[in-house]
Amino acid sequence: MSFATGGLLLNESVEVARLHVPTEAWDVTLHRALEEGVTSLPKAASRRRTLREIVNRISMLDEAELEFLVEGADRQDQQALLWLAACRAYRFVREFATEVIHERFLSFQLDLPLDSFDVLFSAKAEWDEGLAGISPTTRAKLRQVLFRMMREANVISNDNRILSAYVSPRLKSILVKKSPKDLILFPGLAREGGAS
Repeated sequence: MSFATGGLLLNESVEVARLHVPTEAWDVTLHRALEEGVTSLPKAASRRRTLREIVNRISMLDEAELEFLVEGADRQDQQALLWLAACRAYRFVREFATEVIHERFLSFQLDLPLDSFDVLFSAKAEWDEGLAGISPTTRAKLRQVLFRMMREANVISNDNRILSAYVSPRLKSILVKKSPKDLILFPGLAREGGAS
């Protein structure tokens, strides 16, 4: 649940991915990104925390996905890849995408109220001591960041309505090849792709 930093962090994430050498450890990439000033945050601690967050997410992408993120993807596909990375990095984000967004989309309940986060969080907290121990302030921050991330990834609109996903045929084929189950993270794609 450490996704309480920023939002999708698109520009910085693409730049960190560009700096990454496939054979090197992600810690080396993180250090290089810090040295090259990938983020313009004023405080060193904030820069390090944000870059660590980015590395945690984009390290979930495989080599083909990273290469496409940097070299071939347009902005919309970049947003989709970074949403995918966040869903892979954080179990709660993935569960929110599959148990809330996907289910609401299938039942044509396209509005996504803020309390949908609280309902899922409370249900998960009953079985997870880590979630149960999160303070109300941190919980509110996590909700705020997740909704911002979803808006920036075009998963929801500015007025919190679920949007049908569009990804390029090339990205869709990359996703299907890697893990067809990931299509469920994008409203409408799983149904079109025959995966569920």
